[in-house]
Amino acid sequence: MSIDIAIIKYNAGNIRSVLYALERIGFEAKVTDDKKEIERADKVIFPGVGEASSAMKYLRERQLDAFIKNLQQPVLGICLGMQLMCRYSEENDTACIGIFDEEVRRFRSADHKIPQIGWNNIFGLQSKLFDGVKENSFVYLVHSYCAALGEHTIGKADYITQYSAALHKDNFYGVQFHPEKSADAGERILLNFIKEI
Repeated sequence: MSIDIAIIKYNAGNIRSVLYALERIGFEAKVTDDKKEIERADKVIFPGVGEASSAMKYLRERQLDAFIKNLQQPVLGICLGMQLMCRYSEENDTACIGIFDEEVRRFRSADHKIPQIGWNNIFGLQSKLFDGVKENSFVYLVHSYCAALGEHTIGKADYITQYSAALHKDNFYGVQFHPEKSADAGERILLNFIKEI
């Protein structure tokens, strides 16, 4: 059975890496901002590397913000994609899509490098998204902002403070890390999203 996967096209980087990661595990995806194509897809991926306010401006201009919020099939937000699915980002004082009732705040520390760049472990994993992924598996992150722990947290990480490495509400999932760059653990998470969710 073929699975129709749509990757939402908007002004954010990293889409190629997601496409290649899906190809490595045997799936093809369509990169599109066509609402009908996205609605028809079995699974939707909302990736992102970029800045919150310009990304939200692009989404609003195309009415993609409300559209994404109303999708019925499983949706996976990655990095900035997950942050935009929250209610608010401190990055340039940005109102976001509001799927997760969380605020995204900048790391604050005089002792740690910001952004966090590189490998970190995730723990407190509690979702089918993480089936077969061991506690404290390492994943790859690049970010200066994070969502606090809250009712939608399904995975945690610790850098300066504990924060949400992953969120889930209804048919919406989000990961702060980059599964497409996270070796075996990342591939398993993508596979779980496509086949098990």
